[in-house]
Amino acid sequence: MKKSIVFIASTLITSILSAEQIKRIDFINLSKMSPKIANETIDFKVGDEINILKVNAAIKKFYKLGYFDDISVQDDNGILQFIFQEKPVVANINMTGYKQREEDLDIVYTKIGIKKGSLFTKKKLESAKKKLLLELEKEGHVNSVVEITVETINKDSVALNFDINKGEEIIIKKVNYFGAKKLDESHFEEVTANKEEDYVSWFYGQNDGEVKLDQLEFEQPRIKDVYHQHGFLDSKVEKPFMKVDFTSNNAELNFFIDEGEQYSTNDIKIYIDESILSTKELYPNLSLRKDRTFNIKSLRKDVDFIETSVADLGYAFAKVKYELKKNKKNSKVDIVFSVIPGEKVFINDVVISGNSRTLDRVIRRNVYLAPGDLFNLTDFKDSTNKLKRSGFFDSVEILKKRVTATKMNLEVKVNETSTGNIILGGGFGSYDGFLLTAGVKDTNVFGSGKSVGIKVDVSKHKQDIDLFLKEPAINDSKYNGSINIYSKTREIDYSGPDYSFEKKTIGFALGAGRELYRNTFTGLVYKLETIKETYTDESSTDSYDPFVYKTNEDYILSSIKPYISYNSTDDHTFPRNGIKASTALELAGIGGDAKFTKSFSSYKYFHSLQKEYDLDWVIRYKSSLQFLIDNGKITQGDSLYLGGINSLRGFKSYAFGPDSSSNEPALKQMFANSMELSFPLFSEKMRWNVFYDYGMIGEDKIAETKRSSVGAAFEWISPIGPVQLIFAEALDDKPGDKTSAFEFSLGQSF
Repeated sequence: MKKSIVFIASTLITSILSAEQIKRIDFINLSKMSPKIANETIDFKVGDEINILKVNAAIKKFYKLGYFDDISVQDDNGILQFIFQEKPVVANINMTGYKQREEDLDIVYTKIGIKKGSLFTKKKLESAKKKLLLELEKEGHVNSVVEITVETINKDSVALNFDINKGEEIIIKKVNYFGAKKLDESHFEEVTANKEEDYVSWFYGQNDGEVKLDQLEFEQPRIKDVYHQHGFLDSKVEKPFMKVDFTSNNAELNFFIDEGEQYSTNDIKIYIDESILSTKELYPNLSLRKDRTFNIKSLRKDVDFIETSVADLGYAFAKVKYELKKNKKNSKVDIVFSVIPGEKVFINDVVISGNSRTLDRVIRRNVYLAPGDLFNLTDFKDSTNKLKRSGFFDSVEILKKRVTATKMNLEVKVNETSTGNIILGGGFGSYDGFLLTAGVKDTNVFGSGKSVGIKVDVSKHKQDIDLFLKEPAINDSKYNGSINIYSKTREIDYSGPDYSFEKKTIGFALGAGRELYRNTFTGLVYKLETIKETYTDESSTDSYDPFVYKTNEDYILSSIKPYISYNSTDDHTFPRNGIKASTALELAGIGGDAKFTKSFSSYKYFHSLQKEYDLDWVIRYKSSLQFLIDNGKITQGDSLYLGGINSLRGFKSYAFGPDSSSNEPALKQMFANSMELSFPLFSEKMRWNVFYDYGMIGEDKIAETKRSSVGAAFEWISPIGPVQLIFAEALDDKPGDKTSAFEFSLGQSF
C-alpha cells in the first residue's frame, strides 16, 4: 500500500476523532499478530485522550510490518477501532513445465522468494517471475516464457500457478583456447563447467554442450588455477567471450590465454618461533619439493599442514601467510611461509544446540574437546566426523566463538535425523527371488545413543530373525557392549537344480569392547549356536520318497572372536572420505562340537574428488581376506563362499563353494576386492556407481578359482536404509558358472 493512502486514511478520520478519552481499543480482523503485540505497537492506551497524530503514527507502524493491504480507524464514543484488511497467504503453488521432483521445487521456490504460507503481494510475484527467468537463463534456456495465474481461494488465501515454457537451450559447438600451447583442452575440461558438445553427446560420460551461464564467470579463475597447478605463475586468462547464433541456438566459446613461463620450486623457508614448533618437524612433511614443477595445490596443502600442526598445540587462531618470490631469469620460485601463532586458546565451554531428542551427554562424549582443554585442531575436525558417523544427525557443524584472547566456546549445532522407524520393504533378486524385509528399530533410543530392534528377512533361500541391543558407550565410558539373539536359515543351490544344502542356526552372541585410541576399537564376541545342516538330493527315483537326505549334521558351535577395528570415515550412511578396516579371528571349540579357526580381514577406502575437481564424485575401494583352518571338525556349512553382492557381483550368491552332490571339502581361502566410482544422479542421496570386482577362492590355494566382473549400480540412501539395484556383467565366466546380471539389495551399503 502506498504511503499516500496512509495520509488519506488519517485525513478521513480527522473529522471523526475529537479530544475525548479512549474507553477501549479494538483490533478487528487481526490474525497476523496478537492483541498484546498490537497494543505494544501503538503509543497510547485506554484513558488517554484521542490524539490524531498518534493514531496516524500507529497506522504507519502497522503498514511497515508488511502484513496489511488496508487499515482504517473509527471512533465509536471513545471506543477506538482499528480495522485491518490483511494480505492473503499463499496456500498452494503449482509449477508446470520445469522441475518435477518435490526437493527440486522446494529449492526453486526458495530461490524465487515464494513459499507456501508466505504473504502474497503483486510486487513479490513480479520479483519471483524475474528470478525464475534468470534461473532459466543460467541453465542455458533463452527466450523462456513464464505465465503466472493467481487463483483466489478465499479472502485470506490464494493459489499460484506457474506455467513455464522453457526456451531453447544454447549448445556450445566449439571451445577455443587461444594461446594455450603447453596445456591443452583435456586439462581444462577437468575443471570447467561449459564444455564443447561431444560427437555422441547423449551417451554416458559425454559432454552435452549445454551452456551453463551461471558458471561462466567462474571459468576464468578455474583455468588460471590449472596453469598455477602446472607452474605457470605468470599466466593470464581473459574473461571468456561467447558468440551465440540465435537462429540455431549454437554457440562458440573463446578463451584468450597468455601462458608465460613455467616455474619450478627453488628454496622453501618457514619462519616460526622455534620454541613453539621446530621447523625440522615441518620440512620433511611438505608437499612442495625443490627442483620440481611448482604446484599451487601442493602449496595449499602445505599451508593447511603447517596451520594444523600449530593449531594442534593450542594456537586456535594461528595464521600462515606465504610469499612467492619469482626469479624470472631462471624460472625459479622461492616460497616463504610466515607463521603468526597468536595466543594459546583454551576451551571455555561447549554449547550444544539443535538436539530436541538426543541427550547432551551423548553428543558431548563424541566431542574430543571439553571445558578447560587446550584447543587442538585435529580434535576439532575429528569431533565433527565422529558426530556424523553416529548416524543420529543429518548435519553437524562445530563453530569456534572467541570469548577472550585465550578462551573460546565451541558451538555444536546439530540437525537430528529420524533414528527410529518401522521397516517394511521388498524387492526381487535373481538368486533369492522375492525379498521381504520387516522390522522395528531405533538406533538412538530415547536419545541415549543405544540401538535396539528386531528385523526379519524372508526370501526363497533365506529366513532370518534378529533381535539386537547395542550400547556404544557404557555409562559414557570408552567401553561398549552388544547382545544378539537370532535364528537364521540358509539354502544354497550350488550343485545344480537336483541338489541343495540347508543350514539352520539358532543362537546368541555377546560382545564387549573398548576404544583403544582415536577411531580404533578392540573387543571380544562370544557366540553359541545350535546348527542343523541338511543335504538334499532331489534326483532320487524312489516313488515313496522323492527326497533323499544324504547327510544330516546336528552340532553345537561355541566360539570366541577377538577383533580390532578402525574407522576414520566422515559419515555414517554415505562416507566420502576416510578408512574403515578390521580384522578378527573366530576360534571355535570353546566347548561344543565345531573345531576350527576363521580369520576375517577387511579394508575400505573412500576419497572424494570435491576438493580437486569440485565434483561430488567418490572413489571407493574395498577388499576382504578370509582363511579357514580345520582344528578337528568343520562341515561344508562352515565353508567360505564367493559370489553375490557382498563379494563378487555378476555371479550369483554362493556361486563358488563346495559341491554338496559330491561331498567336496570346505573351501578355506578367499580374497575379494572392488573398485568403484560413485557420482550423484538426482541428488546426493540418489547416485550411480560404476565398478570392477575381482575375487579368488580355493581349498589349498587361494587362486584355484579366479573371476572378475564389471557393472553399474543405482544407489538410494532411503529412509529405511540403503537400496541398491545392481547391473553386472561377468568378464571371465566359465561353462557351468552361475552368473547374475541383476541383483537387488536393501540395507547393505558399500
